[in-house]
Amino acid sequence: MASPENILLHLSEDDEQQVRDVFTRLEERGFPAQQQTPHITITFSPNMHDDVVQRAAELLPPVIPAAFQRVGSVVFGTKRKQTVAWLLETTDELEIAARQISALNPDGRGPRWIPHLTVGLRLPREIIPDYIRALDELTSAHLKEFTAVRAAFWRPRARELTVLAGTKASCNSC
Repeated sequence: MASPENILLHLSEDDEQQVRDVFTRLEERGFPAQQQTPHITITFSPNMHDDVVQRAAELLPPVIPAAFQRVGSVVFGTKRKQTVAWLLETTDELEIAARQISALNPDGRGPRWIPHLTVGLRLPREIIPDYIRALDELTSAHLKEFTAVRAAFWRPRARELTVLAGTKASCNSC
């Protein structure tokens, strides 16, 4: 499956680097390399509808930057490859905006949003317990809060990033 188009949130440079440092330390322990840009997805679609992007451009500027707190770990997937993520909480205002955006996406999950930051993408099911244990060891005392400084629409096939809210700096690692 080709990568979908996303409306997503990018972290501050410092927060992104801290997450990348965790990726490096996990890889040093023998776990699969993580190449993804740390981000928080609001909604995704094979081809995002223009009205969803337009509404995101209206709703997100007042709530960005946004603070997130790491409140746990979660595993997504039921097959051989699974994804490990940090479960996040944020402001009511951003939660409401994200749910409205998600509800407009006909390819989405309705007005649901599970804010999370993926820290282990497409991992073999059998390594999940060890991965979570290592992740806890590397992050238990820090990385409890993150700041999303930019909302964007990302079209991976075209490698096109449209900033919807927040900082306008280019995203070299998208």
